Amino acid sequence: MTSGSKQITVEDLVATFDAFNKHDVEGVMKAFAEDCVFYPVGGPEVYGSKIEGADAIAAAFSGVWAAMPDAHWDHHSHFVYEDRAVSEWTFSGTDKDGMRVEAEGADLFTLRNGKIVVKQALRKNRPLFKA
Repeated sequence: MTSGSKQITVEDLVATFDAFNKHDVEGVMKAFAEDCVFYPVGGPEVYGSKIEGADAIAAAFSGVWAAMPDAHWDHHSHFVYEDRAVSEWTFSGTDKDGMRVEAEGADLFTLRNGKIVVKQALRKNRPLFKA
């Protein structure tokens, strides 16, 4: 986070997405509160699924990178307003079977004391294709 600031900035979100693209879990998790909640793009519930706590979320992010070693969030843009933020991006990645996804998406963030406390990921539902 920005030194001396209690507010996440656009620059902080850019740095977080740069860490996502480097598959740097420690760099990513600098932005998240210990009691954070992550709602990934899929799951059986109306909200998808729910992952709670920084350790569990770090493991989930690492799992994405292990499943798709070329996972990348491109064309990302961000805005912050008070205790909410939005990031838009295009996700791409290829799984170990050579199947690829490319889809636009967005994250809706709830912020508290300069940290992300909720990350709600939304992504277009596109079929995988052979890389």
